[in-house]
Amino acid sequence: MPDPTQQFFATTPESVGRARDFALTTLSSWGLSARAEDIRLCVSELASNALAHGTDPGHGFLVKIEADDDFVRLEVHDSRGCRPAVRHPADTETSGRGLLLLEALSDDWGVEDRRPFGKIVWSRFKAGGTPC
Repeated sequence: MPDPTQQFFATTPESVGRARDFALTTLSSWGLSARAEDIRLCVSELASNALAHGTDPGHGFLVKIEADDDFVRLEVHDSRGCRPAVRHPADTETSGRGLLLLEALSDDWGVEDRRPFGKIVWSRFKAGGTPC
């Protein structure tokens, strides 16, 4: 399978779209299009969360994608250690559904500490087919 690839993004609103483009371009170059739309949406949510909640002033975020025969792994690294939690917002709330979307579209996800500081929010997708 291909070598992992990663790209750093600045803390600007345009970075979310650039992160989506990076993910789609990477998956396309690897010939892994079966889950591309799910991964694109999850990149968008995780990049938006990193931008809004996960980056300290002057720090951006990193998107890393790797694949093997079975899975595509998406990671978003940021500079704050605060771990995100799944929320169950009321119907009238206009935000708070990003991790619910990640949970629904990926086959697995989690959060790891990042050294020397920050966290990694990751998700895995079966390389082909549909999620369990």
